[in-house]
Amino acid sequence: MYEDLAHAIFDGSQLAKEQTLRADAVVVGSGPGGATVARDLAMAGLRVVLLEEGRLWLPQEFPPDAWTANAELYRNVGATLAMGNLPLPLVQGCAVGGTSVINGAISWRLPKDVHQEWLDDDPKLAETLPWEAVSQSLDRVEQDLHIHPTPEEISGPNNLLLGKGAQALGYEHRPISRNVRGCRGLGRCMQGCPEGHKLSMDRTYIPEALQHQALLYHSVCAKRILHRNQNVEGIEAQTKGGGRLAIHAPRVIIAAGALHSPLLLWKSGLRHPMLGKAFQCHPGVGITGRFPTPVRMWEGATQGHEVTGLRREGIKVEALGFDMSFVASRLKSFGEELSHDIADLVYWANWGAAIRAEARGSVKPSWTGQPKVSYSLTKNDLTKIRRGIRVMGEIMLAAGASFVYPGIHNWDEKVSDPKRFSTLEQEVPLHPKYFNALATHLFGTCRLHSDPQKGVIDTNFQTHTTKGLFVSDASIFPSNTGVNPQTSIVALAHLCAASILQEN
Repeated sequence: MYEDLAHAIFDGSQLAKEQTLRADAVVVGSGPGGATVARDLAMAGLRVVLLEEGRLWLPQEFPPDAWTANAELYRNVGATLAMGNLPLPLVQGCAVGGTSVINGAISWRLPKDVHQEWLDDDPKLAETLPWEAVSQSLDRVEQDLHIHPTPEEISGPNNLLLGKGAQALGYEHRPISRNVRGCRGLGRCMQGCPEGHKLSMDRTYIPEALQHQALLYHSVCAKRILHRNQNVEGIEAQTKGGGRLAIHAPRVIIAAGALHSPLLLWKSGLRHPMLGKAFQCHPGVGITGRFPTPVRMWEGATQGHEVTGLRREGIKVEALGFDMSFVASRLKSFGEELSHDIADLVYWANWGAAIRAEARGSVKPSWTGQPKVSYSLTKNDLTKIRRGIRVMGEIMLAAGASFVYPGIHNWDEKVSDPKRFSTLEQEVPLHPKYFNALATHLFGTCRLHSDPQKGVIDTNFQTHTTKGLFVSDASIFPSNTGVNPQTSIVALAHLCAASILQEN
């Protein structure tokens, strides 16, 4: 795919000198938000430069094991922490294509009720971001990225068992819709698809942008937004090879994610009362269970089935597929029992519950220059986490698991009787010390709002403070969505690009 595009790709690890470029637009970040805007602007004839801190990976180069993938493809080895009453590792990708390279390819439309919440908070959005426009953009994304439900033949037992248990207990469930073409169920989504069948940004919109004369500079870190008299003038960046890159452009689009987009604005001397505020995410908890028949959860679609019946409660249960080494790390036994469990890895399954948390935190620069994330879960959030674990445990046992490790401190280590889960919510206190979680899907630190005092960017995706400076990633979302946001990010990025072109 990239063989014929070598002239448009520049490896920052090989750039040791100073270089100055001029463009119509420069985009910082090549994940779903940045790649989409870069593609649309390039296809409209603008000279676009796309910057990415991570490197470009070809499918055959993706690491075969999860631990190496974590080190190579995830930002800070997946260990950036949100500090609060329950410290949460924050999962983000760092590669050309951003987190789309290492996610499970789950593709959800923005729920209409979430969009309505945004309108209730900011009625003017009904004029500039109406549901009809959002829905049409979502349709476009589904077509572009070949989004469709996971077929049974590549699901694998891990996904099918989740459906079986949910059906037995009467929970609404379905195969997960995913942005893939030709998927063979290799279970490698979170390590980078080795056959290029996941339609992540590095396989779709970025090559399309380069085919329309965009330039890609990877292994390059944006350091400062150039601006003067409330007008943007470009970007200064540092290459991995030690060089400096200055790109002068009248339009700068920041798409570095909910942690690094506000950080870059902050480092560039831009200030706003809401910058870095209203940080939200989806905390996730998981359980592990042993089945009497082989599951081999590292085979089949990485995430191919989900329980949707609890979404309006703020809980979404989904199957999780992991590399064998990750599966072993989820086991709670030790000594001789752990040795036995590892020998039986083919029988283990792991499922997770993503929580639509109401907590709001903040992102600020730390003394190291990295984002400092403060975030504490509320009592309602802990209630959802506890209920999510109960529901998953009951579904797993209903699907035929011999026993389940619920992963709750100071409660039953192993549960085989469904009646025990019925008492969980009475016996486990709502205190964060009882739970383990991580967070995916980060939102809100450059909020979109028509009121300049309530949002960092306006309804045209431009910052309220600086003309020509736009933001296009999940940091602009007025709230978290309760579902996987990739499709929604791309849909809003299409609208962002259209807004930029309309002003052109």
